[in-house]
Amino acid sequence: MYLEHYGLREPPFSITPDPRFVFLSERHRDALAHLSHGVGQGGGSGFVQLTGEVGTGKTTISRLLLEQLPENTRIALILNPLLSPVELLEAIGEELRLDLDGKRGSLKALVDALNIFLLDAYAAGLRVVLIIDEAQNLSAAALEQVRLLTNLETPTQKLLQIILLGQPELRDQLARPELRQLAQRITARYHLDPLDADESEAYLRHRWAVAGGGNFPFTRPAVRRLHRHAGGVPRLLNVIAERALLAGYARGETTIGENLLDEAAAEVLAPRRSAPRIPLVVGAIVLVALGALAFWKWPHAHSAPLHVAAIKRPAIARLPAPPPAYALLGADAFTQRLVANDGKAQPAWARLLALWNVHSQESGNATAASCTPVLAPGLFCASGTTRLSRLAQFDRPAILRLRANGHAVSGLLLGLGSTEALLQVDGDAFRVRRVVLEESLIGYAAIWRGPDALTLPLKSGDTGAGVEWLRDRLLPSNASVAASTSATYDAELIAAVRDVQRDFGLHGDGVVGQETLLALMATDRSGPHLRKLPE
Repeated sequence: MYLEHYGLREPPFSITPDPRFVFLSERHRDALAHLSHGVGQGGGSGFVQLTGEVGTGKTTISRLLLEQLPENTRIALILNPLLSPVELLEAIGEELRLDLDGKRGSLKALVDALNIFLLDAYAAGLRVVLIIDEAQNLSAAALEQVRLLTNLETPTQKLLQIILLGQPELRDQLARPELRQLAQRITARYHLDPLDADESEAYLRHRWAVAGGGNFPFTRPAVRRLHRHAGGVPRLLNVIAERALLAGYARGETTIGENLLDEAAAEVLAPRRSAPRIPLVVGAIVLVALGALAFWKWPHAHSAPLHVAAIKRPAIARLPAPPPAYALLGADAFTQRLVANDGKAQPAWARLLALWNVHSQESGNATAASCTPVLAPGLFCASGTTRLSRLAQFDRPAILRLRANGHAVSGLLLGLGSTEALLQVDGDAFRVRRVVLEESLIGYAAIWRGPDALTLPLKSGDTGAGVEWLRDRLLPSNASVAASTSATYDAELIAAVRDVQRDFGLHGDGVVGQETLLALMATDRSGPHLRKLPE
């Protein structure tokens, strides 16, 4: 039947997490290395955070991590964190097989029991790791309780290692001021991006080979089309590919081309919701009824005049306007748009300045192609080459330098989602597949506001207001500096800067330059941020 038709031993694109089908792209290996490094630091480490869009492989990475942990590790795995603080502690206790008789419902009794277990485990040479999946569903109270668990320690070592796995919303939660203490304890962060076009093809071929397949059924154009439909998300690659194989079997075909792939994607992918429209006939009936009601009330309304000033009218709650329904351009239409706007870079730069309320006099003669690190006191600029994943981490609107069919065009990046981007080119905003935009991207430029007294670069041995600001931002709870006037760019501050650079995939030289400063300002609430596109 289905398997015999393609010469397979088993289904190649099942969405169950079978370890035999695991495909580790470069970014998956990096993510696993970050988690392993965080856990490998043992009790000296704080939290480890792994985020990524739905279906990018976070759970797969966590399973691989579990397989690599040493035998002296005890694991508490929480898969459903929609719990109160007390329920969360009970779930952790159950995972660690603690005796909870008489302790359920009591926060203090549960913490005491956990503390005793951790001390006994430490004495026995055991390591205890708590992994919370879907951590973006944790309430603020539960997150604070998780932070308090890291207070369980000896004079030299933390007793519990905590790993948080979640969707991008987790980063937004941890950026809230009331959770800054938790955010400061995260020692390793990694955001898992979707696969690029080449990785998607390698992923599909890998799973096909593991399932015992011979001739790969998807044509090269079909693979590219599949990648664009799925946005490089492994789970969507599986679902669409599986549906295409079933369609091919039903039609007796062993080769899957673009048309068959498009049909499969149309069946699998959820259609975008549009605002419901009231039929014209219903609308007309409503208008007639309202008119008749007004006509009937007319004489009664004039028989006893009302004093309008005496009437207390309820306040009208104004609902926010819905976001515009930006058109989604296909790859060909996107290329045509770029070609039609060849060379028009200045409008995008002017719009970026306007987003930050920057006047042309303040920015001087700077352009997106050539901007100095400090345009004016408190106004900074960065430019260079990068990937959309890093721009998503910077979370600021940016000028993108794009190339299509030999034409160079500048557009303003306004929003990013897991599979789409919101781009403005010469005044027109539209959505485009993220993978299509990535293929055209050759560079970027971004501006932002920061401390007026800050100069770049900041490096080892520097002192002054810039170093004071940097220390307050990265080491706010450090009491080793008695007065801000003595702040020095020392080894401790260099290590903190390198942690930020590692999280953003930047060169870890410990020097604060343009991109490192942009990374430091990513969580600052002031100024414009990228729009979060609906999935």
